[in-house]
Amino acid sequence: MRKSLLLISLIFLVISCSVEPSDNSCIFVKRVVDGDTLVLEDNQRVRLIGIDTPETHESPKLYRDSQRSGQNIKTIQELGRRSYEFTKELIEGKCVILEFDVVRHDKYNRLLAYVYLKDGTFVNAEIVKKGYASLMTIPPNVKYTDLFLKLYREARENKHGLWK
Repeated sequence: MRKSLLLISLIFLVISCSVEPSDNSCIFVKRVVDGDTLVLEDNQRVRLIGIDTPETHESPKLYRDSQRSGQNIKTIQELGRRSYEFTKELIEGKCVILEFDVVRHDKYNRLLAYVYLKDGTFVNAEIVKKGYASLMTIPPNVKYTDLFLKLYREARENKHGLWK
């Protein structure tokens, strides 16, 4: 009897400690890193597919974005802070479901995912729709590119979020 309980406990432990969440498992968001990156309760980092938010920290990308857009660094960081706050309010401490596309990890070994709240809210799309992200399409992860483009155009035309 004791061996059976030990075996059952061991099987449960192995099943619950999978390396990646399955496509339908609910996992809590431990914290939001920035407007398009989060950390799950198991400490895995997730990069939201298809979107890009302004940088908040000093980085080569921050300087590239400044040169490309003509905006100063402080302005970009402030926009990044606003994106971060929106994403944090939307998902931090909440249970989310991950959907994967063709490529599951980026060069930094972050999970690449489309993220949904339990109520069905499509987080990647909501951030774009509310005007807190631009688009970043990297093939082959292009499943929702058309949707994101439509939402992005509407957000800009209607001056939502960062486009005010």
